[in-house]
Amino acid sequence: MFLTLIQLLKSLFFFTASYSNNVFPDPLTKEEEDYYIEQARMGNKEARNQLIEHNLRLVAHIVKKFEHTANDQDDLISIGTIGLIKGVDSFSKSHGTRITTYCARCIENEILMYFRSNNKNLKNISINESVGFDKDGNEITIQDVLKTPSPDFVEEIQKKDNIDRLKSYLSVLSSREMEILARRYGLDGKKEQTQKVIAKELNISRSYVSRIEKRALTKILREFIKNGTIPLK
Repeated sequence: MFLTLIQLLKSLFFFTASYSNNVFPDPLTKEEEDYYIEQARMGNKEARNQLIEHNLRLVAHIVKKFEHTANDQDDLISIGTIGLIKGVDSFSKSHGTRITTYCARCIENEILMYFRSNNKNLKNISINESVGFDKDGNEITIQDVLKTPSPDFVEEIQKKDNIDRLKSYLSVLSSREMEILARRYGLDGKKEQTQKVIAKELNISRSYVSRIEKRALTKILREFIKNGTIPLK
């Protein structure tokens, strides 16, 4: 079950990073934007979520402005989305600009901070750097001296937290959505299946299976966003 949840989490991360223009909600009109801003200011969480979801395409647009490798894109999408959430949560009409302009700056700042942090870390000493040898002639690293269980222990903690959230968020799915995800990712003791096999066994079209899967992943993604987080790999 643990491994299948990790696989589902990775798929959700990929889904987040691969959000296509067909999946993005349409931009809000000026009237809708003003309404949701006012409602969010009064503590309406659903209004806040609407502002985040309808500006997700802004993240993808800004990420394209930065030079990056294919492997970096997933990180930049997630980091940009964090910037978007911060922008929505801190926006005020007193800033004298539209929320989209303000959030665009927050997204760019979050990504720039990520790049600055990475450049700084490049100058740091690696935890795997050699500091000498033991009595048997084996190389000793900083990791050995610190007795750190794993150089990726922070990532493992983060992964565990994401999996715990994922488990609780599965409750937002309908029975059909949960069935499709269970079959796709081998949850609840089921064997992992392709969309084609699921479609044949349930006597529905493959495109319908795909739509249900995307809808389920979108629901879970919204729960991550609603709670101010974004699933990371």
